[in-house]
Amino acid sequence: MSKRMVQCTKLKTELLGLDYPPYPGDLGVRIWREISQDAWKQWTEIQTRLVNENRLNLADARARKYLREQMEMYLFEDQDVEAQGYVPPSA
Repeated sequence: MSKRMVQCTKLKTELLGLDYPPYPGDLGVRIWREISQDAWKQWTEIQTRLVNENRLNLADARARKYLREQMEMYLFEDQDVEAQGYVPPSA
């Protein structure tokens, strides 16, 4: 587990960083440098809902492009991203 701290762009506080870039290329390196483990976990949960609720086929380049755009908006542009029609389970 990483002991590396980052100033998380998404959560706007210093938190544990990721162990390695979680995405290919320059964007993955940027995520590794600027996004905390907590923010990345939040994103992966949202991503799962986006894939499931929108029935995305990840073999389709358009679906991957859509997810990348949503990821960038969520992590770096401080925008709320959620699957349309998603209702969180009641406690």
